[in-house]
Amino acid sequence: MADGIQVFDLNAWFGSRQVLKNIGIHAPANGVTALIGPSGCGKSTFVRCLNRMHEVVPGARSTGQVLLNGEDLYGPGVDPVMVRRRIGMVFQKPNPFPTMSVFDNVAAGVRLGGVRNKDTLYEVVERALRQAALWDEVKDELHKSGSSPSGGQQQRLCIARAVAVQPEVLLMDEPCSALDPIATAKIEELILDLKKDLTIIIVTHNMQQAARVSEWTGFFLMGELIEFGVTRDLFTAPREKKTEDYITGRFG
Repeated sequence: MADGIQVFDLNAWFGSRQVLKNIGIHAPANGVTALIGPSGCGKSTFVRCLNRMHEVVPGARSTGQVLLNGEDLYGPGVDPVMVRRRIGMVFQKPNPFPTMSVFDNVAAGVRLGGVRNKDTLYEVVERALRQAALWDEVKDELHKSGSSPSGGQQQRLCIARAVAVQPEVLLMDEPCSALDPIATAKIEELILDLKKDLTIIIVTHNMQQAARVSEWTGFFLMGELIEFGVTRDLFTAPREKKTEDYITGRFG
């Protein structure tokens, strides 16, 4: 069985409205898979199905199969909370917990997992902040509010919070859309560094970003996966006319 995330015949609904149709994809381990397409085409719903956040929405449901390193995440007896520990998520807008310190933001998930030892927590927090390339910037301000760093630092804080529990996969839903170019470049560097340890799936409106950070790209349109392949090939020689029209700016 292939490593990483494999999706077979995934369909998703909000009430009676179908938003994903028969999606099949393989996001290989220790690589970056980018998802592109116009707003409202199903990209965010797709990633929320991967870590079982879609089903939290009232009236939302999905069918199909999602495998993580060969294990069916929707199988009988699988705990959705454990799925979300294994598949971390970073959202479009940085969302640190404002009432918690920088330290407590990063330690939150680990504490939920039952870790109480102060030395262990400190080691976890330092490791996660280093992984998020943030340690040197905040190591003297760990006691300050999680909302005190700049926007770009807040997003890296959210990445640190996600990686602290040592997930196998990191989902990033337009993680740079609220950031300036310098902060965006730091996040992109971080993505390339983190893939050594993680499978990364990034939703992005920025096709240049997809080209810079990913090895594989999927193009979504109106709830369907139109094309999926090696990023370089998809951007230089797309197989589908709809893909070509989108990346050349004819629509979207």
